[in-house]
Amino acid sequence: MKGKHEARRIILVAAALTLLIGGEATGAESPTSIAISTGGTGGTYYPLGATLAQAISEKGEGISATAQSGNASVANCNLIARGDVETAFVQNNVADDAYKGRRMFEGHAVANLRAIAALYPETIQVVARKDANVKNLSEAKGKIIAVGDKGSGTEVDTRNILLLHNLTYDDIKPLYVNFGAAAQRLRDNQGDVLFTTAGYPTSSIIELMANKECNFVNLDPEAVKELCVKFPFYVPVTIPASTYSRQTEPVNSVATMALWVTYSNLDSDVVYKVTKALWSKGNKGESGADILARTHDQGKNIKLETALNGVTIPLHPGAEKFYREVGLIK
Repeated sequence: MKGKHEARRIILVAAALTLLIGGEATGAESPTSIAISTGGTGGTYYPLGATLAQAISEKGEGISATAQSGNASVANCNLIARGDVETAFVQNNVADDAYKGRRMFEGHAVANLRAIAALYPETIQVVARKDANVKNLSEAKGKIIAVGDKGSGTEVDTRNILLLHNLTYDDIKPLYVNFGAAAQRLRDNQGDVLFTTAGYPTSSIIELMANKECNFVNLDPEAVKELCVKFPFYVPVTIPASTYSRQTEPVNSVATMALWVTYSNLDSDVVYKVTKALWSKGNKGESGADILARTHDQGKNIKLETALNGVTIPLHPGAEKFYREVGLIK
């Protein structure tokens, strides 16, 4: 009888050890399907997220993915913090603030935020109705300005840029709307200026410029320099002439990097597989990045060699494993 009790004790100990070694005891989640939270349907996040989800699902790694529209960077960080979504697209400056508990995340840092990849530069695009007579931001005082959704990276950028042009929300009439709604407000003469942070060309601005007399607003070069010193996530960029219809001149602006992020306790094998799906060529000779490059202009800027650019939050171990295998991390 003693031998039977001893055998049962050994079996129970072995079972406990199995749980400790496996994912359940560590809280790791190993789903067979994941979601990618993006932004509004009129921006760049959503179409790229939908294409990436399709590429992951078709790679045959046993993981399926879906894209869902969302309220972009700040809101997506909060979704990740709560574990409400497995992955999301987030601006790198917002991700850094979230992880370090700064500004909008003061007192509630998103300590479980982890990076999968840097994707492409997101350019801050400022457009005004032609009859609003706003050629530079010094002329925007008192105007109705679509500043981005509450909880979006665009709205964070808008505040930063207005401040460096000596403007606050007290000086304007802010509209908290997404890209598509902002463009519609300008078309309906219910808004004067819009801010959009997205890879260009952006669908909502393409449609706006094709249907309404509008002009781009150049950012003041000195303000851009100051912005890039104060917030090192920003880099000066120029939107080339003829990127949009009626845009005959290049536009001075700034950009951040779009990141694909997740939470720390998502199973490393899952993250490894989706990272591999993005960068490695499958049976059809295409990687997820190749598919993105041929389906969206901004997809051409998604490259393995820049996959870690602007990443200041920790990498997820699953993503790190892949980058070590391909030599991006020594």
